[in-house]
Amino acid sequence: MSSSAQDPFYIVKEEIQDSVDKLQSTFHQWENVSSNIGERVQLTKELLSGCDSIGWQVDELDKAIAVAARDPSWYGINEGELEKRRKWTSTARTQVDTVRKAVEAGKGQSNAFSTNVNGMRQELMRAPNDHPYGGSRPNYYEAQDNDVFISSESDRQLLLIKQQDEELDELSASVQRIGGVGLTIHEELTGQEKIIHELGLDMDTTTNRLDFVQVYLPS
Repeated sequence: MSSSAQDPFYIVKEEIQDSVDKLQSTFHQWENVSSNIGERVQLTKELLSGCDSIGWQVDELDKAIAVAARDPSWYGINEGELEKRRKWTSTARTQVDTVRKAVEAGKGQSNAFSTNVNGMRQELMRAPNDHPYGGSRPNYYEAQDNDVFISSESDRQLLLIKQQDEELDELSASVQRIGGVGLTIHEELTGQEKIIHELGLDMDTTTNRLDFVQVYLPS
């Protein structure tokens, strides 16, 4: 049986597990920012994108397991190891599906909450500003406050976008690494199938020669 350090399965598994851990960390962050609509929307997009990517990676790993299951002894593994690998991919898929369902459910709630907040803001903008001294604040100061608020929100959104871009770059690099390992597995399988085919041809040729010789051997 091949060691874990050399087995491509464990290389890919480690990459996927890192992605799952980051996904769950982001999910916990998402759960704690319910009052911040802008950040919650960004995290929602990031989580759903991560779920799609990890789901694809797990599917590809399942395909590799299915190929190995055709002839476990050839790949140096047994049925127990195959079952262990299937169980891991099933667990990873369940974790991703759990996050996806929670985020999609929360996404609908966020949209409804955002609509209510926007409605309240519109009502407040239409309402007069009452002050202790019976007067209203000059429009200049109101505009200045709005500019400060918009600037602060803009800076925060830019920071969130930058963080998201960095995480997406990291996720893209991880997918590329996994794709490279998957290609290596495919090439190894193709090479092994070719060797088996050539070995079969050699055996057929040898058998034919033996049959030919036996025909001319004295009884």
